Amino acid sequence: MLRYRNEKAKDEISELANNVYLDHAFPKSSGDYHEVSTYLEFNGHYVRNMSVFDKAWELYEDDQE
Repeated sequence: MLRYRNEKAKDEISELANNVYLDHAFPKSSGDYHEVSTYLEFNGHYVRNMSVFDKAWELYEDDQE
């Protein structure tokens, strides 16, 4: 997620990544979709729409291949 950070967030994914970076409790080292999505649902007050997270997760999975 953090690889999508951008100081001048121009899209929803980089905005989400910037907020994740600032969230010290976010499970940054996790590779488990359910752990991260559950965290964001309950603690990610900065997430406007979970579909943005889903798009970011797809990019993450593509990069892992």
